[in-house]
Amino acid sequence: MIEKKLATLNHSMINRELSWLSFNERVLQEAQDERNPLVERFRFLGIYSNNMDEFFRVRVANIKRIISLKKSDAIFDGFDGFQGNAIQLLEKIRKIVILQQKNFETCYAELLLELEKNNIFQLKEDNLHEIQRKELVTFFHKEIKHVIVPIILKTNANFPKLRDKNIYLAVKIHAQKKSIDKKPIYALIQIPTNYNRFYQMSDGEKKYFILIDDIIRLNLRSIFQIFEFDEIEAYTFKFTRDAELNLDDDISISFIEKMEKSLKNRKKGDPVRFVFDHEMPLDLQHFLLKALNLKSGINTIPGGRYHNFKDFSRFPDFGNKKLVYHNQEPIIHPELERKRSLIKAILDKDILLHFPYQTFDYVVDILRESALDPFVKSIKINIYRVAKDSQILNALMSAVSNGKEVVVIFELQARFDEENNIIWAERLKERGAKVIYGYKNLKVHSKLFQITRISKNKEQLISYIGTGNFHEKTARIYTDIGLLTARVTISNEVKRVFRVLENLSENTEFNHLLVSPFNNRKKITSLIQHEINLAKKGEYALIQLKMNNLVDSKIIDKLYEASKFGVKVQLIIRGVCCLLPGVKKMSENIEVISIVSRHLEHTRFMIFNNGGKKKYYLTSADIMERNLDKRIEVAVPILAKNIQDGIQFIFDTQWKDNQKARIIDRKQRNEFRKTDESKINNAQEEMYAYYLSKLQ
Repeated sequence: MIEKKLATLNHSMINRELSWLSFNERVLQEAQDERNPLVERFRFLGIYSNNMDEFFRVRVANIKRIISLKKSDAIFDGFDGFQGNAIQLLEKIRKIVILQQKNFETCYAELLLELEKNNIFQLKEDNLHEIQRKELVTFFHKEIKHVIVPIILKTNANFPKLRDKNIYLAVKIHAQKKSIDKKPIYALIQIPTNYNRFYQMSDGEKKYFILIDDIIRLNLRSIFQIFEFDEIEAYTFKFTRDAELNLDDDISISFIEKMEKSLKNRKKGDPVRFVFDHEMPLDLQHFLLKALNLKSGINTIPGGRYHNFKDFSRFPDFGNKKLVYHNQEPIIHPELERKRSLIKAILDKDILLHFPYQTFDYVVDILRESALDPFVKSIKINIYRVAKDSQILNALMSAVSNGKEVVVIFELQARFDEENNIIWAERLKERGAKVIYGYKNLKVHSKLFQITRISKNKEQLISYIGTGNFHEKTARIYTDIGLLTARVTISNEVKRVFRVLENLSENTEFNHLLVSPFNNRKKITSLIQHEINLAKKGEYALIQLKMNNLVDSKIIDKLYEASKFGVKVQLIIRGVCCLLPGVKKMSENIEVISIVSRHLEHTRFMIFNNGGKKKYYLTSADIMERNLDKRIEVAVPILAKNIQDGIQFIFDTQWKDNQKARIIDRKQRNEFRKTDESKINNAQEEMYAYYLSKLQ
């Protein structure tokens, strides 16, 4: 849904879309960074490509809807003097994307040369020796031939429905010179997705790979052998559809039925981007654009020979471990290891888990223990994203089978995970769990579970409040933190949050937790104001925030105000940062860095100096209008001194980073940050070493 307030004229903020493109450029920098292992650099190309797909499906699609609603006069601001309407913003985006695309293609070519130095070579259909050719032709006829469906394209026929997650070969078949009809024949082949895109071969010490795309190119003449032609050629393209879910207002059908209907319609969403091999002939380009109802220019992005580089996030290592990151096994937690009961350990003291440095297995094991514990009466949890083979939800089904009351609040509007959530929700309902679906205009994005236990007629509440999803796979690659606590003050308020989630009518006063949309914005504003008041009195004032995104204009203005009064503000923002740091008389006391490295930085927390008695909050919410006003989000105060010290160590370690930290500034140059220290400080490596040392 497009917000009524389409854009705000604000020269003191960086445009959100352009800031996001700057973030993705930092991902591309990791592919270009020679300090990273070679295969991992290919994988960063895959991450960059997947990010760009989602950007077009969501953000660019939103701008196009603004234009279609005749709201293109809405003004958008951006860095480097950009100011314009929606159409001009789209053109600015396109220019940046094309420039990044050129850097992307250059990077890929350079990485292939580096592979060759390691005796690994990419093959194409036109550089094969006879033995390789025979092997690939045999593989094609045995494995691929029967799963591809070539489609002849006709001018007067309906164009086939294309999927935006797939890549296609646009084929041009040249008529024979002696033919009466000289017109070329156009055809389409979808690259199959149920095969590894990289076919590997070897010859002694030399290793080779070829993409499925080129195996199909090798066999084009065989595929179209019924035609008589002099030449046949194929060019890769893909296109991206609008991914917005438009929910029906029909009150006679359930929310889940609306979601299922909307998911089907998403597959028919309007195309918003056409990415193609820049060598594709103009006649074939124009034919495809017309058939897809796209205009040349603003909708088109010329690229290289290959697309859907997201597949490169699974680029093979060819059995050479020197080409990938050294293995980092998740570390055990000294407070939980060898404990007969994890629940009893939490009843004794608060526990902080930091993923992926420490193992996520503890979260699963606590739920498994609860499923068997005769004193546990209920488990309540809210789910935003989970793995397709979720151990978390399997543990909950075990709890249902053991007679526990299990309540699961599923957010069905978790973008691109909607179908998986619907499948799991139905499975849990069949087992007997109480399943509550999210609300149309209020996403549930908090990361909570609560176990209720009755021991000696006394209620014990064990609560988990985290920054990341209950997703075992992302917990291996995202940095997140989660607090396990049995503190009565905190757990009673978590209990109240679940009552809100179950009926939306509970008293919404919270004295300890910061809960969106009820008191989160107000409390953050108050905490910033307190630092301002201290600075006005001449006292030292400091705000340290670690977030994924900083977008909300009201909070940004409050941080500018803090800076003007001398509050020192240090921000670690991984992704979008609309705040403009280092501007005289506005934000000269604000510094911003962004860290993009081996793990995706997803941890969110806030530190306020509070006159020396620091306040620490772990939070599921980024500082964005949607997170503060339009979602259920939960931040929890960290009260245990040892955990406060741990949170401070995380921030300080990242702030000292001089390897993967970039400076965020007006020009969005993404320059690597240098520190006065001669010592190399790679924050993520330092964190792993820190947790290893805790075991000694």
